[in-house]
Amino acid sequence: MKASKFILNSAALIALMVPAAFAQQSGSSSTNTTTANPPTVQQRKENQQDRIANGIQSGQLTAGETKNLETKEAGLNKEEKNMRSADNGKLTSADRTKLQGQQNNLSNKIYQDKHNANTAHYGNNQVGQRRENQQDRIANGVRNGSLTAGQTAKLENKEQGVNRTVSGMRQANGGKLTNADKKAVNQQQNKVSKQIYNKKHS
Repeated sequence: MKASKFILNSAALIALMVPAAFAQQSGSSSTNTTTANPPTVQQRKENQQDRIANGIQSGQLTAGETKNLETKEAGLNKEEKNMRSADNGKLTSADRTKLQGQQNNLSNKIYQDKHNANTAHYGNNQVGQRRENQQDRIANGVRNGSLTAGQTAKLENKEQGVNRTVSGMRQANGGKLTNADKKAVNQQQNKVSKQIYNKKHS
């Protein structure tokens, strides 16, 4: 009888203590909870460049889409630079809010371009493999920071030109490239290849 009374008393005591301990614990955790800091302007720029690089490499972004995205990115970078020069190298909270809104718009555009029906198709031939190889080199430059947004936009403009040339040649020859076509495209690709190298090492 004494043992069962002891157990009942112990259970009642535990029942009273647990809610108090839980409340104290939850109260202390709420006061000690640190909210994660939102990403900085720089962190978001790097993240968006990584997303673009992945889109180039996977073929989800065409040369034209990449050119447009990187032109917008270059514009943002220029605006940020102007804001900093106006405030002794710093960004005001109004500057950050404005840039964040623009980065949100660009982030949505990256998502839309990567998930639309347009994809880069290179073909299983020497010309196609070379085009894909050059896009991979551009993607690596975007990812590691050796290419700026402005440089990438210019390179992708050249790549878009090569793609249009190839498309026009194929249309004129029943979907095929003649030997003369391949030679002409190869010369264009040589020029773009040198420009990729020069811009990545400038």
